[in-house]
Amino acid sequence: MRSMKHLALLLREVEDQLVVCMRCGMCQSVCPLFAETGRESDVARGKLALLDGLMQEMFKDPAGVSDRLNRCLLCGSCAANCPSGVRVLDIFIKARAILGGYMGLSPLKKLLFRQMLARPALFDRIVEMGSRFQSLFIRSVDDLLGTSCARFQSPLGERHFKALAAVPLHVRTPALNAPAGGSGIKVGVFVGCLVDKVFPEVGEAVLKVLRHHEVGVFMPDGQACCGIPALSSGDLESYRALVRHNLSRFAPGEFDHLITPCATCTSTIRKIWPLMAGDLSAEERERVRLLSEKTLDVSQFLVDVLHAALAEGAEETGERRLITYHDPCHLRKSLGVYAQPRSLIRANPRYAFREMAEPDRCCGCGGSFNLQHYELSAAIGRRKRDNIAASGCSEVATGCPACMLQLSDMLSRAGDRVRVRHVVEVYAEALDDNRQS
Repeated sequence: MRSMKHLALLLREVEDQLVVCMRCGMCQSVCPLFAETGRESDVARGKLALLDGLMQEMFKDPAGVSDRLNRCLLCGSCAANCPSGVRVLDIFIKARAILGGYMGLSPLKKLLFRQMLARPALFDRIVEMGSRFQSLFIRSVDDLLGTSCARFQSPLGERHFKALAAVPLHVRTPALNAPAGGSGIKVGVFVGCLVDKVFPEVGEAVLKVLRHHEVGVFMPDGQACCGIPALSSGDLESYRALVRHNLSRFAPGEFDHLITPCATCTSTIRKIWPLMAGDLSAEERERVRLLSEKTLDVSQFLVDVLHAALAEGAEETGERRLITYHDPCHLRKSLGVYAQPRSLIRANPRYAFREMAEPDRCCGCGGSFNLQHYELSAAIGRRKRDNIAASGCSEVATGCPACMLQLSDMLSRAGDRVRVRHVVEVYAEALDDNRQS
């Protein structure tokens, strides 16, 4: 480990943003973590003050600051409501990478990120093997939600989780490279790990919708993680390897738009890849820029580009199911995408849409935050569950597979009979009636 002076020098990279914070405390009113703990060090203002203190060498506890920095959902509520426009997430992402590089990774994170996640083919084989034997270790607990829990004491604790798919999407649907059809548009499809390995039906719904609208599809094999789990844990080496791997699979000239059914992947490719491209070659930086500009959430593509929700207000057919919608933080707060998913839901005449209270409040998942701080994650998630239950809806849709995991856990543990679906599944279902054109 290098000297504290060297660390302080590295942190100068975020100094220009740190000084923007006016310490007004507005972030306290919107931070879901602060609402649970009431600790100043859990809110953005407190974390920024800790980073500033480390940079000024006022104290010498990088591990302590790193721990506090990692107690964050990266939901972006603070940044979205900051009157000074502090780019909090940019600072946190960069600071985590700096501190991770300074202190080094734990052996467990090295194993998970560098030996597994950063090696996509091996990662696929390990997950496929896990899906074959998972029934020995888990048991089903809710048939409607499709959740399971551990048979024995395990690191998963009391979670109710979705099991690995028996057959992942990349096996169900091999690589595609179909020319633009009647729409005149061709898209690249970035699947994302959770859709590939846990929710392949969501990926199939995306392909069904694209076929319906006669959109050409470029979906290469060997896709890797977008890199955000490694980066948010401070592993810049694995993150760069994953970005480079994906750049080798997606040539920007192959398609008009790059779409994903994962809010986190969309936000990462759009915003984080360019933010953290400084160490890439000039050619790689240009590819990152082009891909970033072409990347859209699937609902944004369907509504804004294809105008796919024109059947809104279609004639009702029989009894309609009540459905509500949860805004993923990476869509609404990071990318401003919130009207398009609701339009897709309303395009399905089988449903009546009802807004829940606080639809854009974080569900508490936060990726690795859920693994490291499950009790806090669940406490935040229970408020979301209460809002869903109070809506009286029998289904809840969202646009992020990570949120789907968290909502399923909270609803399943509460014994609620509320189905969790991806918004593109709801829209694809409407196509069964051939009501869209």
